[in-house]
Amino acid sequence: MSVSNLITIDGPSGSGKGTVCHILAKKLKWHLLDSGALYRILAFAALKKQLPLNDSAALASLALTLDVSFVSNGSGVDTLLSGENIGDKLRTEVVGQAASEVASIEQVRAALLARQQAFLQAPGLIADGRDMGTVVFPDASVKIFLDASAEERAKRRFNQLQDKGFNVSIAQILSEIKERDYRDRNRAVAPLRPADDAFVIDSTSLTIDEVVEQILNLTALKLKIATE
Repeated sequence: MSVSNLITIDGPSGSGKGTVCHILAKKLKWHLLDSGALYRILAFAALKKQLPLNDSAALASLALTLDVSFVSNGSGVDTLLSGENIGDKLRTEVVGQAASEVASIEQVRAALLARQQAFLQAPGLIADGRDMGTVVFPDASVKIFLDASAEERAKRRFNQLQDKGFNVSIAQILSEIKERDYRDRNRAVAPLRPADDAFVIDSTSLTIDEVVEQILNLTALKLKIATE
């Protein structure tokens, strides 16, 4: 599989990359890797088993044995753990914070690396994460780093949770986002940062459609240059 059939999109939580990646995968009819879901699944499973989030060996072992599958449901993708659809359970703040913690463990990232790389199959792949362009697919021809201000990302998360009926505090969400940003950007293993050759897009004042259009235009330009 040529790396020209691969777009990596990295960025912090709330930057819009999940929605953007789903739209791109649908438009291009490519596969989708939500790497964050893998870490959330691991965190969810660890919490369920009451494993300490600092037990590197136990978490790495769990990562290697997780029975995970992603199944298209027509309008999106269902996340199955041992046959159970756990998609909604992965989006809580508790699981999100736990995912950020386990993602900082080198043995865990090594255990999940091959699983992530195996998603690169014909006709192509959209890879969504925090280290897709820097670690998992460093040879990708098109790398995007999608960002937004912490305040805007907190507002988006607040609206999302309110729409689902959760009673939440935007101040608390902002605090948690800043805490997670600091941990993700300063961890020793695969810190969150743009790849040296990534296109950086600030989505703070952009719509989802505008971000998608920018990425498609950048992708067309990059692939054209690469083939000339």
